[in-house]
Amino acid sequence: MHTINVIVPAHQGNEKFKQCLIHLLDAFTPQQIFIVIDRDTERIRNILKSHGLLQILQTPSPSGPAAARNLGANAAYGDILFFVDADVTIPSDASHQIISAFNKNNGLAAIIGSYDDTPFETDFLSQYKNLLHHYVHQNGNSEAFTFWGACGAIRRDIFLESGGFDEHYRQPSVEDIELGYRLKQAGYTIRLLKRLQVKHLKKWTLLSLIKTDFFNRALPWTELILKSGNIKNDLNLKIGDRVSVACVYLLIISIVLMLYKLIFLFPVIILIAVILKLNSGLYLFFWHQSGFVFLLKCIPWHWFYFFYSGLAFMVGWVKFSLQKLLAT
Repeated sequence: MHTINVIVPAHQGNEKFKQCLIHLLDAFTPQQIFIVIDRDTERIRNILKSHGLLQILQTPSPSGPAAARNLGANAAYGDILFFVDADVTIPSDASHQIISAFNKNNGLAAIIGSYDDTPFETDFLSQYKNLLHHYVHQNGNSEAFTFWGACGAIRRDIFLESGGFDEHYRQPSVEDIELGYRLKQAGYTIRLLKRLQVKHLKKWTLLSLIKTDFFNRALPWTELILKSGNIKNDLNLKIGDRVSVACVYLLIISIVLMLYKLIFLFPVIILIAVILKLNSGLYLFFWHQSGFVFLLKCIPWHWFYFFYSGLAFMVGWVKFSLQKLLAT
């Protein structure tokens, strides 16, 4: 019989952390839950006061989620570690789903879940970003190529043997993706369990989008891709997404040229049609989920996503190339 320990890195004692904790206690006993305080200790401890049986740990100084998760993993006793972010709520049957997945496959090293299709925040940008994440998860390959720290379970012995999360990442970044790369390189199997869905409570703003997507995710992920020498045709890296990035840049060039010669209207029309076709599944999902007006608002944001993803890859490639050149 598997035993699960839940590990939650906590750095902010707010209402969303309260909701995360309420749902965790609906699915697990307090003794199974390890809260690792990384910052904002007074407000977090005030929330935790009424749950005395929770396992509470604290990093010596603010060190980031990678170090906090590792601290919890080393203190845990269960043979399965379930990592959950403090800004998500899990379903009440999460424990059953995780145990069932590992029971069905003795060779399974880890599983990851998905965001659900009913985001907590109701503003447009939060709905768009969280629904985009849901769609990407639900259309990913069942055999995943990476791990996910917001909702991911892994056998404790494999986690410890692999060295855990890379603590050089001192803020939320690609520490979970990097762990997944190492697990796959070692020959382990990671399964995307699409029915294990958590609700993301995050409120997105333009500033948080640029900081998270560009600086904390795309740039370091580019470095991982270049180091591994392999781009997987899955999740955010599908061939259709890569072609869409190229088309967006060609579209920008064509629009500029069209200002000088009207003949460039034709490539503009063709490129718009190609991008719409490549992403038709996602756009139909947005339409069915929240209506046509919502879809129209999503399309420019999605193309903006392709623009800054491509920019991040170019910046990351230049940085990686210079580092490689200086090292020789």
